Amino acid sequence: MSKTLPNSVNELTDQLRTVNYFADRGLSTALHLSLQLGRPLLLEGEVGVGKTELAKVIAQLLNRRLIRLQCYEGIDTNQALYEWDYARQMLQIRALSEAKLTATNTVKDLFSSEFLLERPLLEAVRAGDSCVLLIDEIDRADDEFEAFLLELLSDFQISIPEVGTIKAPSRPIVLLTSNRTREIHDALKRRCLYHWISYPTQERETEIVLARIPGVSAKIADKVIKAVNRLREMELTKPPGVAETIDWVQSVSIIDANDFTTGVADDTLGAVLKDREDLDLVRENIASLVGE
Repeated sequence: MSKTLPNSVNELTDQLRTVNYFADRGLSTALHLSLQLGRPLLLEGEVGVGKTELAKVIAQLLNRRLIRLQCYEGIDTNQALYEWDYARQMLQIRALSEAKLTATNTVKDLFSSEFLLERPLLEAVRAGDSCVLLIDEIDRADDEFEAFLLELLSDFQISIPEVGTIKAPSRPIVLLTSNRTREIHDALKRRCLYHWISYPTQERETEIVLARIPGVSAKIADKVIKAVNRLREMELTKPPGVAETIDWVQSVSIIDANDFTTGVADDTLGAVLKDREDLDLVRENIASLVGE
């Protein structure tokens, strides 16, 4: 059974912390308003700052099913909304043919809701407020797909020509994420509340790391996090997010390093950097990275 929504920003912030999600006041306020108003929330920010993770923890906190639509270039309604179950339709055609029913009855029977294969958007509309719908990386989809989403985000309903309009029994919680590889259109933004998630402060990132990796050395975690912050100040192609910080701290711990030295940093750079040019640049400045 779904749990009730938090009554205040502070209560929401505290509940998020119980599942190791450390939201600042601005993010908690935006999320609280989204939950109370029943409006979609569009989250933008750098890669790895916790946009997708927020949808997961909200589903966990409220005991609701998470339905995720991963966007990509060329995505269309067949992948996002529904498909017809062609195999079952062929079996039905054979059965109807053997029963010698009219063509009118055949078409009517074939294109009914029982032959629909649900994809994430249709699944979420039918589920209503028992789910959290995550539309992930909407900036990867094209303009036509954005336009297709407008009806859903405005009225939480979808139109299927053969079936008609299917309206959500109640509004699901909807979060959209974007890494801002392209600008999202105003028409879609107007249907959402908006929040930009920045990199966390060093203090907050330390909280996150210590919560996610129980028993890790606070000294090593502190040194790694300082190094990550130096990386973010460099002209890197792919600056590290919080997920990479956690991976780096775990990597250093796994090799049983007693300290975060230039050698340890160099050996484990693959946990935090995922671009060859970035690796070359950082290795040229490895001493300054770890403060030696």
